[in-house]
Amino acid sequence: MILAIETSCDDTCAAILDGDNLLANIVSSQTRFHARYGGVVPEVASRRHLELINLVVAEALTVAGVELGQIRRLAVTTRPGLIGALLVGVATAKAIAFACGAGLVGVSHLEGHIAANYLQPEPASPPFLCLIASGGHTSMIYVAAERDFRLIGRTLDDAAGEALDKGARLLGLDYPGGAALDALASSGDPAFASFPIGLDRAGNFDFSFSGVKTALYYYLRDAGAEMVQRRRADIAASYQKAVISALVKKVIAAARSLNCSQICLAGGVSANTVLRRRLGQECTSRGISLRIPPPELCTDNAAMIASAARFLPDAPHPEWLSMGARATGGLLV
Repeated sequence: MILAIETSCDDTCAAILDGDNLLANIVSSQTRFHARYGGVVPEVASRRHLELINLVVAEALTVAGVELGQIRRLAVTTRPGLIGALLVGVATAKAIAFACGAGLVGVSHLEGHIAANYLQPEPASPPFLCLIASGGHTSMIYVAAERDFRLIGRTLDDAAGEALDKGARLLGLDYPGGAALDALASSGDPAFASFPIGLDRAGNFDFSFSGVKTALYYYLRDAGAEMVQRRRADIAASYQKAVISALVKKVIAAARSLNCSQICLAGGVSANTVLRRRLGQECTSRGISLRIPPPELCTDNAAMIASAARFLPDAPHPEWLSMGARATGGLLV
């Protein structure tokens, strides 16, 4: 039985996983605290984690119906993320593990996103190509086995989710903007305007989203307030099309290059309706299986951290007392 803690950004999360049975998955969102700033403020996030972490862990135990003494393993996100936020989770996990005499394992946030695909109700099995797309990460990882990863492509600047959020902000939508942009775009014409797709070259599996954000900024500046207000849904649809097209084209091209018959999604952007529809259509036409975790397992959560911990060894005791956190770092680093 694993108690997992995830505090890499602005969600305070705890989960309890017993084998394949997810007993509890608690997420306390800080969205309303950061909305006034239009984005996550690291110091606000870390202070809020301090206020919530014990309550969230206690709620996970209550929902799971287990006592703290029954927990034999602790798992915690150690990288990458906001360093102050990560340290809250790491310190909490070390304290609980020490008090309970339990094992402790540090987990990469990215590895957690991949491992979300191993959870019920439709667990995937390697090999597969995993697209991780969120507000902080955009990567393609070939997963040959649970502990065998190969980086196929990554963003060279901004993440896809950050590009969608920034586009929403430029269009005057509330934070967090990705879902709001998706909703607005649903009534718009994606062919209304043309926005560039970064690194749109054959054989290149990396991403770039800084250019499309800049293109939207200048488009809105030059179009004029009256036209922007009148055609806002069309502009949103056109901009979203450029971001999603980059993801779909690259992941399909990579899967064909690797002769891979299974694609998995991970990260908050996988909730985007256009990404789900277009990637689903492309996979169906090419005989590729597409797996997408339930929405609650796509955004930041501790269940994915517990899932990843199943394939990782405990840190040696008592050396894990010196376990730290890193703002950067990916898989197996």
